[in-house]
Amino acid sequence: MQVPQDGEDFASQPWYHGPLSRQKAEALLRQDGDFLVRASESHGGHPVISCRWQGLALHFEVLCVALRPRPGRPAALFQLEDERFPSLHALVHSYVSGQRPLTQATGAVASRPVTRQEPIRCSFSEDTLLDSPARVKLLRGRKWSDSQPAGLELVGQSREGHSGPGASAVPTFALRRMGSDPVLLKTSDPLGSIADSLWASDGQLHTKMPTKPPRTPPLVLPDASGRPPTYCELVLRVSSARGTPSGHSCPEPETPWWETQEEVEDERCFARPQAQVSFCPADNPSSLLGPQNRPLEPKVLHILRGLFLEHHPASTACHLLLADCQATGLLGVTKAQRDAMGVASGLELLTLPHGHCLRSELLERHEALVLAGALAVLGCSGPLEERAAALRGLVELALELRPGAAGDLPGLAAVMGALLMPQVSRLERTWRQLRRSHTEAALAFEQELKPLMRALDEGAGPCDPGEVALPHVAPAVRLLEGEEILGPLDESCEQLLRTLQRARQVARDAPKFREAAARRLRGFRPNPELSEALTTGFMRRLLWGSRGEGAPRAARLEKFQLVLSVLSHRLEPDH
Repeated sequence: MQVPQDGEDFASQPWYHGPLSRQKAEALLRQDGDFLVRASESHGGHPVISCRWQGLALHFEVLCVALRPRPGRPAALFQLEDERFPSLHALVHSYVSGQRPLTQATGAVASRPVTRQEPIRCSFSEDTLLDSPARVKLLRGRKWSDSQPAGLELVGQSREGHSGPGASAVPTFALRRMGSDPVLLKTSDPLGSIADSLWASDGQLHTKMPTKPPRTPPLVLPDASGRPPTYCELVLRVSSARGTPSGHSCPEPETPWWETQEEVEDERCFARPQAQVSFCPADNPSSLLGPQNRPLEPKVLHILRGLFLEHHPASTACHLLLADCQATGLLGVTKAQRDAMGVASGLELLTLPHGHCLRSELLERHEALVLAGALAVLGCSGPLEERAAALRGLVELALELRPGAAGDLPGLAAVMGALLMPQVSRLERTWRQLRRSHTEAALAFEQELKPLMRALDEGAGPCDPGEVALPHVAPAVRLLEGEEILGPLDESCEQLLRTLQRARQVARDAPKFREAAARRLRGFRPNPELSEALTTGFMRRLLWGSRGEGAPRAARLEKFQLVLSVLSHRLEPDH
């Protein structure tokens, strides 16, 4: 298979199938090694490699990182795990020609491309990366802009969309934004006819003179709320005199609930709390679990395994941060909830006497996340390398959750709790394989993550809203729920004072944490299934079933601990 030259359209590649659903892709994969590349419909057109291996259809999300435009370097980088490539062509060629596993966890090898049988309407190289700032200059020189100022209306549209009256524009797909990567925003397609516009790149001449540019500037900077403006915040503005006919308006994209500005009164009278407030969403119909389910259903576990393998650890960290912020009452708090609890944030509520319900929910969520993380390792009944790869995945997720990255310390505490569980830490052969095959991850766990977690549990870790989006509240929650601090009396007293002081500081800085979390999640568009899988209610039903989740908490935990112990001793029996 030859590597295409830079700028070559993906439509010329037989392995690229364009927008294709997961179900249709799986139907095309018949033998081990069959693979194709598609634009995922559920991920906004993000590239996904679908491959059949050991009788299972696996789907691997390709992480795309947009770069600032500079001469002599690519506009974006593509990666599956560690190694990055300047183009998707190079990535596919490297893995196929070298017969390398797409991921260490699955060992799947892509060897035979599934040839596309039908032509596709648009290509990934032109449409999927359209929103990348690094592509704007390239696109203006190729196909989607003309030599007139009015051509700014056409940025982000393909010519086929205007081939005749009533023709619809070919949809474009946004490049997945990771962390603080810039994103170029665009408006909807103009509704007016542009049949008389001049396409300079095609050499078409029209008798009608092109429209003069408007007096208002076509590019405006949005309100950055005090932040320094950057090139990635340019927003196209089309004059109503030229863009849309009278009586029509271009609808603005819907803002996610975690990006809406919450109206919090700074100076208000104290409102006596009315009732206990819960931030766990109501029991909604699940897209993954049926109305009645048994514990640890194999089919659901297989789907979840595929979901987590498709997502890069940085993407999973953003999903977990969003779920933790909602469960803690940091983002998405309604006015009715604020009036009921008498404060503006769950970080304040958990320090008050009437925050018992919230504290119980946070402890339940932490324990469920820990058990689910341990199950991800102990449930690997395959070769030793598979379990080592699962350990590596958890370590990489913890690194993406640490301060300075996603800054989700409750999520970090849960992942580290899973790695430090006795049933997981006793797997000597598995940890030895991790140190042998994934030395960098093993060193990061021992030298960085374990000391960091120890400091956080003792109330001495980082808690600056600049590098932390959601602080570590588990020690204060346990203390307020009556758990004692173990250890010598003098040390336990010092830890008690540090924990209480940290809880007061967290409550005082709740607005700053809210801003930090919203800033990290700005532009993030989650996968619905993965978001559901990280909710507390879903994990409870997954681990204990629809009937068992109603049992007392202590009994449920004790029973599942026994299950994990049995799995651990089956993997590595005692000698």
